[in-house]
Amino acid sequence: MIIAVDGPTASGKGTIAKALAAHFGLPHLDTGLLYRAVGRQVELNGGNPDNPADALAACDFSDELLSDEILRSEHVGGLASRVSIHPAVREALYQRQRAFALQPGGAVLDGRDIGTIIAPEAPVKLYVTASVQERARRRWLEMTGREIDIPLAEIERDIVARDARDINRADAPLRAAPDALVIDTTHFGRDAAVEAAIEAVRTLTGR
Repeated sequence: MIIAVDGPTASGKGTIAKALAAHFGLPHLDTGLLYRAVGRQVELNGGNPDNPADALAACDFSDELLSDEILRSEHVGGLASRVSIHPAVREALYQRQRAFALQPGGAVLDGRDIGTIIAPEAPVKLYVTASVQERARRRWLEMTGREIDIPLAEIERDIVARDARDINRADAPLRAAPDALVIDTTHFGRDAAVEAAIEAVRTLTGR
């Protein structure tokens, strides 16, 4: 069983995907982390994330980079959004994601184009969203919890800019698959959001 979980940044899709993987005993891949690794590698290389050649060269990152906590920062998230607009980068990472999705027994993948591009045949497609204000608040709480001092207004501006890049890019734009079930977590706490997702999977698959 393949479960595709898409949605914008800080919508709760990562939390939901991890919980679904644990509940149904499936491996999980945060595909956004791959793009964050590319963005970070561009920076380490001294390149420009808006340059297609620099971004493509950074796809050859080491697996060790995926465990670097800096990938979770707002700064690297912005770099990820910038490198993800390049078709060559998306193509370079496509096979890696596709292989994970098609492994025996299935998998849970979360990102921005899982249900539309990576695994359009997935029997379960969820699109997790929330208001910009709520997503900014969640990210601000996460940052302050890690003792990172950043204004809430700055995070909100970054989310708006990132949404615009992701939605308007020519290649694999952020959007809900036509047959995706939309879950708006604006007024949900973590447990309620997870339970709604589990119930959605049960309804769609009978499991």
